[in-house]
Amino acid sequence: MAGAAYGRFLERLEGTRTLGVNFGLERVSLALVRLGSPQRKLIVLQVAGTNGKGSTAAMTDSILRAAGVRTGLFTSPHLSRFTERIRIDGAEVDGDRLADLDQRIVGTGVSLTYFEVATVLALLCMVEDKVEVAVLETGLGGRLDAVTTTGPVATAITSIGFDHMDLLGGTLAAIGREKAGIARKDVPLFVGPISDEAWTAVQDVAAEVGAPVHRFGIDFFEPFPPPRLLGAHQRTNAALAACLAGEALRALSRTLSPAAIERGLAAVTWPGRLEWLAPDLLLDCAHNVEGARSLLAALPDGRPRVLVTSIVRGKDVAGILTSLAPAFDHIVATQSHNPRALPVAELAALVARHAHAGGVETIAEPWVALERARASAEGGYVVVAGSIFLVGELRARILGETADPPGGGDPLP
Repeated sequence: MAGAAYGRFLERLEGTRTLGVNFGLERVSLALVRLGSPQRKLIVLQVAGTNGKGSTAAMTDSILRAAGVRTGLFTSPHLSRFTERIRIDGAEVDGDRLADLDQRIVGTGVSLTYFEVATVLALLCMVEDKVEVAVLETGLGGRLDAVTTTGPVATAITSIGFDHMDLLGGTLAAIGREKAGIARKDVPLFVGPISDEAWTAVQDVAAEVGAPVHRFGIDFFEPFPPPRLLGAHQRTNAALAACLAGEALRALSRTLSPAAIERGLAAVTWPGRLEWLAPDLLLDCAHNVEGARSLLAALPDGRPRVLVTSIVRGKDVAGILTSLAPAFDHIVATQSHNPRALPVAELAALVARHAHAGGVETIAEPWVALERARASAEGGYVVVAGSIFLVGELRARILGETADPPGGGDPLP
């Protein structure tokens, strides 16, 4: 179990937040060289995308384990604990172990950002534990993301939508070019459903580097629906996962069977994504417009709906609320403990512009807001959405899980 060393590690990690989001591959590349280039000792799969990349990575990992492969899985952000980000054969790593490995990173003398530290820790853990395949989720963008310092045998882009436009660009073409930066010469790139504008940008980047591109619905199709992951979008993510897993098995000189794909998809879970914790309670990490639309498409009809929401500053708040608010009978605006969460009064004023008349309530404390929402649902159900941070802190409390101190985590998302 994690102890005092893990607590000190989290404090050090919080100190890296002053670097913010600092794109570039030079720092992490130098640190990896000084650590013996652990990424070169792994068969790597890399997943990027606006939404769905975590689900796709989790499905890929599950399929590979069903095929008898020893895996490492790196995802971000976490819901409740930093240790959730790194899993070996499905098991969450120990926090004190991460603290020990972090001392090796400190010893490189290279100043790394929060996400860069997380990426290097994942690679060190996976090499130490002799994993056969590392499934790595890109943090933000792709071209200049820390995960892009690895040498993948296959890559995937799940979706391309409007998010982090201040960093990635204001058009789908610009965002597509950034995400397509994961493409590598002679390495297959699998692409989910994206707009024609984004597809053209991805094709251009892939052609420049010599990466073969495969598009969902043309070059590959849905294998089996993942029964435990709700939403139509998860079917395309499952198709991407099957393609990635197949490439990893090929690199291991093995063959991926349809039975392994089916077993892996049947077993996969991905917390906080269209997750029913009770008949009256649904959690979803939708925190951008594309995510909000996917959430709405999956909501059951015929019952009253109450939304509990908190949104962090920097998001397309108006776009999210334009999609979500009209679909709910009542909305409770609250404020997660993340430092970037919009003040509850400010959020409530924005919600009121899109909600039904008189349908907005303001309760600053998330747990109280949830209790109030469930009491007012009157035979319907409550949806918690709008912020990964809100979902994470409420989910941990509902389930009685341990959680890191509130207010931490990446500078983004």
